[in-house]
Amino acid sequence: MVFTKRLRDGIRNGRIRCSVRIWTRPHVKVGGRYRMDEGQIVVDSIASIELTDMTHDLARESGFNSAEDLLQTAKHGSGDNIYLIRFHYLRLGAWEVQRDSSTLDEDRTDEPKTSERQSRSHKTSTLLQRIRNSSPLPRGGKDGLTTRRSRRRKD
Repeated sequence: MVFTKRLRDGIRNGRIRCSVRIWTRPHVKVGGRYRMDEGQIVVDSIASIELTDMTHDLARESGFNSAEDLLQTAKHGSGDNIYLIRFHYLRLGAWEVQRDSSTLDEDRTDEPKTSERQSRSHKTSTLLQRIRNSSPLPRGGKDGLTTRRSRRRKD
């Protein structure tokens, strides 16, 4: 997504968090990351809206003085579909982890709750505990199990 230079400061400081675009089809996707200056725009949602939805309040939220000013800037090419794109700015070097409320509840207690949705780190730590607590596998020919060893080629 490309923004005019006059909007970029407002986007970087978090004051502008949406944009209206008039396209033939969406050019961005939810969850997509798009470069802007030294950071990234992360798309949170895309909604199809009507021309009547472009109000003065939406124009102000998008960083424009009026709906007419927004409409002139939003028109790109021959498209006639209007999209409201909500996003947030991610600074250079920043990273984010999206966590749902069930994961947050599990992290707050010492004992993890058993639920269908467990965090990946919890599943990994449970697997590691099982491996550590299991008896080691026998090595060598007595029990019929052998390990794979590299063979040297004899000339």
